Amino acid sequence: MPSSLETWLDQNAPQSVKDTAIYIASVWNEGAYGLTFGEIVISVLIMMVAIALRGLFARLVVASIMRVAAGTKTQADDALVKSIATPLKIVPVIIGIYIALQVTNISGQAEIYANLILRSVITLAVFWTLSRAVNAFEFLFVSLRNALSSAAVDWMIKALQVILVILGIGAVAEQWGIQIAPLLAGLGVLGIAVGLGAQDLFKNLISGILIITEKRFVPGEWIKVDGVVEGTVEKINFRSTLVRRFDKSPVYVPNSQLSDAAVTNFSRMTHRRIKWVVGVEYRTTVDQLKYIRDEIEAWLWNDDRFAKPPAAALFVRVDSFNASSIDFLIYTFTNTKDWGQWLAIKEEFAVAVMDIIAKAGTSFAFPSRTIYMQEMDPPEIMAPPARSEGVEAAQKAIAATAQRRGMGEADDEG
Repeated sequence: MPSSLETWLDQNAPQSVKDTAIYIASVWNEGAYGLTFGEIVISVLIMMVAIALRGLFARLVVASIMRVAAGTKTQADDALVKSIATPLKIVPVIIGIYIALQVTNISGQAEIYANLILRSVITLAVFWTLSRAVNAFEFLFVSLRNALSSAAVDWMIKALQVILVILGIGAVAEQWGIQIAPLLAGLGVLGIAVGLGAQDLFKNLISGILIITEKRFVPGEWIKVDGVVEGTVEKINFRSTLVRRFDKSPVYVPNSQLSDAAVTNFSRMTHRRIKWVVGVEYRTTVDQLKYIRDEIEAWLWNDDRFAKPPAAALFVRVDSFNASSIDFLIYTFTNTKDWGQWLAIKEEFAVAVMDIIAKAGTSFAFPSRTIYMQEMDPPEIMAPPARSEGVEAAQKAIAATAQRRGMGEADDEG
């Protein structure tokens, strides 16, 4: 039954307008891909509403599930909901696709492809959710963290997540009739070609595995590689390791440089060392030197913050005669490894050394130079002291040796 608008156009509109209206109506009803433009517009509007509701669904439904999970005693459900919260946001989109398919009466090949798309989206959403849910069961790997390391367990979790994603892609490929076995064979040949050109990538990957299995360092430890980096390890990735320098700038070091080089792990030292060379003036007497040595050594032995032998070495000795000072060597270790506490202990010890030297009646030496002016008058001739008895005994021994050599023995081998 024609509408009032069609009746009015048929009675009053000129023929050109009628022809234009008929053409537009035919194009609108013809549409594309087996759908009228009306159905296409309705489908697009449904998808737009679904996408708009996606945020509302995430805020309301996901937030409600998280509140329910937070009320339980276990932490596993909280971690599970947090990990799958992002994949759950795709649920409104899936519902929107389903409603759009029901509204548009598609048939034939278009219906087959539409159903395949819907099934593929659902399959990917399920495997994506499973991949994210692996993090919720991280507590099951506590024993492995103690046996291996945190970095090794993190790698295992990442590998499991990648495997789940690959299985999801394979399931979608099967739905579209793509055979996986020939594809894997082709990828194997391609992998050989890529491997020849990506040797550094695989070298860094193997180096990362060696670092984790050898437990050279773990995240949170302070390491130093000469000529490469010094700082705190934050993350050991498949190709590189993130090291945070002490100026807070990140450094991404290839794993091969950390695996092949000598790595100093300061976090695993048993004590922190204090090694000082303290110089006093040359006017210091022997008694004063012994007093300073004994008092510093006693101060260290009586302080429980310093390690004692045999756990660590402890030396206070007169060590050398410098150009302008007599030098003490102070070599000791603190029990604490914390840098801040070590600095405080070292400061207190420095004040104690200054106090001991002051009480001894001497002072620290500083670089100096003494200049002797030559006198014009001839120097006074002084008779040397008498030779000691040791000199006379040595001369007699030399003479006896010479007499023995004269008894038929030549002075040389000729």
